[in-house]
Amino acid sequence: MQHFAKNIWRLVFGGILLIMLSSAGARAAPGPAPAGDMVKDMLAGPMKDVTEVVFAARQVFGEHWYANIGYYAPEPSAPTYRKGGRLCKLNLRTGKLALLVDDPEGGVRDPCVHYDGQRILFSYRKGGTPCYHLYVINADGTGLQQLTAGEYDDYEPVWLPDGGIAFVTTRAKRWVNCWLTQVGNIWRCDGDGRNMRALSANLEQDNTPWVLPDGRLLYMRWEYVDRSQVHYHHLWTMNPDGTGQTVFFGNFHPGDVYLDAKPIPGSDRIVLSRSPGHGGMEHEGWLATLDVKNGPDDLNSMHTLTHDANCRDPWAFNNESFMLASHNRLEVADAQGRRATLYTLPKEFGDAWLHEPRPLLAHAPEAVIPPRTDLAQATGRYLLNDAYLGRNMAGVKPGEIKKLMVVESLPKPINYTGGMDPLSYGGTFTLERVLGTVPVESDGSAYFEVPALRAVFFIALDEHGRAVKRMQSFTSVEPGETLSCLGCHEERTSARAATQTHVALAASHPPSKLEPFAGVPDLPDFARDIQPILNHNCLPCHDVDKRAGGVLLTGDHGPMFSHSYYSLTVWNQLSDGRNQPRSNYPPHVLGTGSARLLAKIDGTHYGAKVTEREALLIRLWLDIGAPYPGTYAALGTGMIGGYISNAEILCNDKDWPETRAAQEVYAQRCNCCHTQGVGPIPHSLADETEVSFWQPHLNDPRLRHSRHIVFNLSRPDKSLMLLAPLARSAGGYGMCKAAGTPATADSTVFIKTDDPGYQKLLAMCVAGQHKLDEIKRFDMPGFKPRPEYIREMKRYGVLPATFDLAKDPLDVYELDRRYWASLWHTPGGVNPWNVDVPPHGNVR
Repeated sequence: MQHFAKNIWRLVFGGILLIMLSSAGARAAPGPAPAGDMVKDMLAGPMKDVTEVVFAARQVFGEHWYANIGYYAPEPSAPTYRKGGRLCKLNLRTGKLALLVDDPEGGVRDPCVHYDGQRILFSYRKGGTPCYHLYVINADGTGLQQLTAGEYDDYEPVWLPDGGIAFVTTRAKRWVNCWLTQVGNIWRCDGDGRNMRALSANLEQDNTPWVLPDGRLLYMRWEYVDRSQVHYHHLWTMNPDGTGQTVFFGNFHPGDVYLDAKPIPGSDRIVLSRSPGHGGMEHEGWLATLDVKNGPDDLNSMHTLTHDANCRDPWAFNNESFMLASHNRLEVADAQGRRATLYTLPKEFGDAWLHEPRPLLAHAPEAVIPPRTDLAQATGRYLLNDAYLGRNMAGVKPGEIKKLMVVESLPKPINYTGGMDPLSYGGTFTLERVLGTVPVESDGSAYFEVPALRAVFFIALDEHGRAVKRMQSFTSVEPGETLSCLGCHEERTSARAATQTHVALAASHPPSKLEPFAGVPDLPDFARDIQPILNHNCLPCHDVDKRAGGVLLTGDHGPMFSHSYYSLTVWNQLSDGRNQPRSNYPPHVLGTGSARLLAKIDGTHYGAKVTEREALLIRLWLDIGAPYPGTYAALGTGMIGGYISNAEILCNDKDWPETRAAQEVYAQRCNCCHTQGVGPIPHSLADETEVSFWQPHLNDPRLRHSRHIVFNLSRPDKSLMLLAPLARSAGGYGMCKAAGTPATADSTVFIKTDDPGYQKLLAMCVAGQHKLDEIKRFDMPGFKPRPEYIREMKRYGVLPATFDLAKDPLDVYELDRRYWASLWHTPGGVNPWNVDVPPHGNVR
């Protein structure tokens, strides 16, 4: 055991203290107290029973708050953590530091003191190994015991009053929808690490679970269901068996990340790190307190205490007294935001930061909530009392809602970018699939069964199968759980009127079974399922040679999307919420509730009328977010111009000889007109012309001549970049005038196709076609996913270790489904929802 003498301060009551005091917080302070007095008062008052504090010391990675475990998608040898980890015990009375674990090549994090005050649960990555696992050690440094093992990370553990452990783990086998790192979800196990099981079905991160006095787990949940990727990471609760998952605070309001939330003793308040924006590195944020007596949506309930957002891992002793970490310091703070330094890591620790300080104290267990699950069941149930009672429901007529459509959000097995490419253009990040529908009774009630431990949301449908209202958060049930929709469909702070206390009609019969849509895929793929409908009904007017209204609906490939997919998006024919920080839309706004495309296929638009099956396919596609591919195997493939880590361009063509040669043509014959006034045009297949890929404004005129539509990589000579400046007599559109041509003249830029400038632009488009033929898109013969996708499928056990992408046949649609099915709750090891997992059918 190693010990370090503390040089920053000697004996608190008799020595000299070297202390730092931060600026005053957001709340008005009566003036700074002397730092020595503040520390002295804390240790003599609210911290009088605290002799020792345990904490972790480790180097920080400098990434998102969650990206500090695992590895980056392109390369397992590129970890998202740094070396150097210590589990420390500081004696506040002597200033001496004991190292319980000292591993220069490893990592230590998330200590949690047992109720007995003698054992410390923590997460430890041993030097030379890639994964964090759960360990227990005695407070005197003896008895180190490993609880979990394997090739996944286990971290942020907390003791449960029933003797178990809740923790966050990448055993969830999914990746962040908008980043290159793995997802951690909340699981639980016994106190010895046995009997692990998932509690959460989140597609994104769960973080920092902690037990409330009433026995519930309080935690941060990040999600985005057809809304902004970076604005919804707020506080939720669940029972220790995973039942009763519901919002605690903030989900209605975009902004900030609520981390490391813990109850304040002797009160009903919470202390937390309010991390700004999309979250600070290693949970940095403002020290804040929260009181939810006014419900989960009252922002006045949040009280920010500190001025600087450099606080982490807060601990409350009472409403006025707090301990926290800040960089390499252990600090105390009060309710006025005044701060003083208790301890600073010694120089021997280098650039390590101090993390997760916890007082080494015995404390009484919280209330024990009895289990409410039945793991022998594959399903759970929802009881919706009244679909018409809820937020933002004005204009919905009684009896209008006939069914609920149950849609499942599907985890990603891998990811490569911070955007949604190529799943959508500025829209969904996630594939979703329709599980089926259930009836809604005349009084608005519904009682139905869904598969357990799956991220689902509901869409209320009218008699025509169009969306009346849709959820923008997911929900899930545990095996055997019955969950009410109260709290979402009724204000928690309002009592129901006496006239609303009738027994729901749906409760008078057994739960309804999901009824799938027969004869259509549950996850429509645009190229496979939607484009053939457009070919038959729309191309007579919207092909290259006619292009009515300037709209192209061909399946020809652009650099990232097909022309039809891009056109439907940019001409605002879809309505999926895009990537916007909006929490609750009015009725009839999202999906089939307002998609303008539906008005183009009912026979009123120049006689274009689709069959009933085709109309159903289009409706389902619109209501699952209108994705481009129907498989995650398409991620990171088939694109010229794409993103890695939000920056690096994939298949960048700017250095191609053909692209360099074309720049002379732009300079001499295009740029004179295509300035900011007329609108810039892309100078290469990867040129975004400074338009945001993630949040494009659909009224931006630059979108009408984006790289996604002006280059045709299926028929290069039909590229709009060539047709627009080419004379009509030569088969072009004759839209561009040659420089210096009088307004009344009919001279175009290219009179004939043998013009050297035309040939240079054509050569650039042909080079793009050849490149796409080489790299392949998901809808092209010979397509293969990226090796990383195969690597992870092998790691998950979905593909055999012997699979060889170069020679073994592969149906990526089927492989995706086998991956999703491998994550399902399967009582007795049998999947009751679908044993065979068909490649494109209804997987229930």
